[in-house]
Amino acid sequence: MKLIRFGDLKKEKPGVLTSDGKRIDVSDFVSDYDEKFFEEEGYESLKKWLYLNENSCPKVDKNVRWGSPLARPSKIVCVGLNYAKHARESGMEIPKEPVLFFKSTSAIVGPYDPIIIPKGSIKTDWEVELAIVISKKASYVSEDEALKHVAGYVIHNDVSERSFQLERSGQWVKGKSSDSFAPIGPFIATSDEIVDPNNLNLWLKLNGVIMQDSNTSDFIFNAQEVISHISQFMTLLPGDIISTGTPFGVGLGLNPPKYLKEGDEVELGIEGLGISKQKCVAFKNDN
Repeated sequence: MKLIRFGDLKKEKPGVLTSDGKRIDVSDFVSDYDEKFFEEEGYESLKKWLYLNENSCPKVDKNVRWGSPLARPSKIVCVGLNYAKHARESGMEIPKEPVLFFKSTSAIVGPYDPIIIPKGSIKTDWEVELAIVISKKASYVSEDEALKHVAGYVIHNDVSERSFQLERSGQWVKGKSSDSFAPIGPFIATSDEIVDPNNLNLWLKLNGVIMQDSNTSDFIFNAQEVISHISQFMTLLPGDIISTGTPFGVGLGLNPPKYLKEGDEVELGIEGLGISKQKCVAFKNDN
C-alpha cells in the first residue's frame, strides 16, 4: 500500500495511491497519518477497510498539491557518511559506528514543493536518501528484530547548507534544518511492498543531469544496523523518520564544488518509492 497526503500546506488529508496510479481520499477512515496511526498499525486496518470501500472513496483531482505523506513526526534522525564513497568525497574517514544527527521536523515539505535557498546561503546542496518510517516504539531493539519496527519507506531529499553545517562550529543540524530542507514523498510504501531495503537503486538529477546514481547495497551500516543502533540511545516513536544517508555525488564533493541556485530543478527517485522533484527559489521575507 502507498500512503499519501494531499491538499494545502498544513491542511493535508490522508489518502492512498492506488495500483492504477489514482489518488483517493481515505479521511472517512483515518484523520491523519500521525503517531497514533502508526502506533496502532493503522495501515493494516486501512488495508482491510479499503478492500471493502475503495470504490466509494472520493478521487483526488490531479491538480491538488501532494503533501508530505505523514504528519510531522516527533523527530527526524539522520545517519551521516553511510556510504563509503560519500565519506571519501567529504574528506572524512569511514565511521566505525553510525554518525547521528537530528534534522528539524519544521523542515518537512511535500515532494514537489520548492526548496527555499535560505537567507545568507552560499552552499546549499542536494542528497537523495532512503528514509525509514517507524511503526512501533523501539528501544534497545536487536538487529534481528529491527525490521519488525518498520511501517514503510519513503524518499527524502536531505537538503543541506554546507557552510552552515561545516563552518559554523561543526553543528550539522544548523545546515540541515532550514525551512523546506526535508522534501518527503511522494508516498510511503508500506514495508510489505519493499522486499529488501538494503538493495534499492537510488538516483538524483540536477537540471536533468545525473549527479547521484547508486544502490543501498553500498550502505556501510544497513537498515537493521541503523535502527538497532539508534534505539540504543533513544526511544524511536511511531511515525519517526530515520534518514539513512546519501551516496556519492553531492555538490560538496565535486571539483570544483557545485551548489544549488535559484531556478535549479532537482529530481530524485528510489526503486519502488517513486520520484520527487523540487524547484529552487531564493529566500524572500514572505516565504
